[in-house]
Amino acid sequence: MRSVGVEEELLLVDADSGAPLAVSGAVLASADRQSWQPGGPGVQEHPFEPELHKEQLEFATRPVTEMGRLQEEITRSRQEAARHADTVGARVAALATSPLPVQPSLNAGTRYRWMGEQFGLTTQEQLTCGCHVHVSVTSDEEGVAVLDRIRPWLAVLTAMSANSPFWQGQDSDYASYRSRVWNRWPSSGPVDVFGSADRYHDQVDAMVASGVLRDEGMIYFDARLSAAYPTVEVRVADVCLDATTPVLLAALVRALVETSSREWQEGLPPARIATGLLRLASWRAGRSGLDGPLLHPETMRETSAADAVHALCRHVGDALADHGDDDLVREGVARLLATGNGARVQRRLLSEEGSLGRVVTRCALMTTGALPQPG
Repeated sequence: MRSVGVEEELLLVDADSGAPLAVSGAVLASADRQSWQPGGPGVQEHPFEPELHKEQLEFATRPVTEMGRLQEEITRSRQEAARHADTVGARVAALATSPLPVQPSLNAGTRYRWMGEQFGLTTQEQLTCGCHVHVSVTSDEEGVAVLDRIRPWLAVLTAMSANSPFWQGQDSDYASYRSRVWNRWPSSGPVDVFGSADRYHDQVDAMVASGVLRDEGMIYFDARLSAAYPTVEVRVADVCLDATTPVLLAALVRALVETSSREWQEGLPPARIATGLLRLASWRAGRSGLDGPLLHPETMRETSAADAVHALCRHVGDALADHGDDDLVREGVARLLATGNGARVQRRLLSEEGSLGRVVTRCALMTTGALPQPG
């Protein structure tokens, strides 16, 4: 069975006001100190890393094959991150943008400084938190065949995960405004069908050689071959408020990879949907989330969010059953459509609390399971 892993980026916020705090260095130092076991075998690895801004913290799960274990990894990592943040009076919040106004602080380092100089305000404004799903593949050729075939389905994942309705203190009128901010990068978004691993690598090499990008790590396609692992990496999702939602996404992404690989092995060609249409589907998903129309992945015509989500589930149904994930996905989708994604929850909290600061502090408690997500 294919292994799967998840990367999550979390917002670091003041425990009382909910305002973003530039304390990632101190949080990482706490994690480093507590990873040292006196009298034991030495340093124990922790899953945390810095991100572009000091107001963020990233973690990555280990690759697993069972969704129950993935759930345990995500829950434990969020709680551990919260414990380290607490040492400096902060909390972690699984919010894809800051609801409160913020002037983000770039982290130190040559690469981040280069990005700031190269991309200016785009870099400064990129305080966005995503969720990336890695699924193992056997070769680059298989990986590119998968990338070519999952293109139409990725916008549905954006809609399901949407968790960034607020930007700089106001309602953006989007469910996933993170996806709009993220697409300011020149290498981001959907891409054309490649057809082969050689063509994929030729395009990546040409983009880096252009001088616009510093390195291969700045290939920000919606889905790409990982430069570090033998995986396909799907990058379209917001970080999700409820810790069960990234597991639902991971199950769907693994099934998408498996379904696409089977189609490739059977000689079925990828759908030749124009990249321009995929950009429209991506915009529509960011705008609507689950509370408005989406573009149907097969027809590229407007349909209800529920219809688009159910079309995805049907498309990958055989793979879900083979993985033993069909019940998990069925229940997760029903719950998500009924109670809403993070964007819907945040707006509901604002109507109850009347304060974006209170939205953040309540979401921080939901991030670690200390407060249940409202139904």
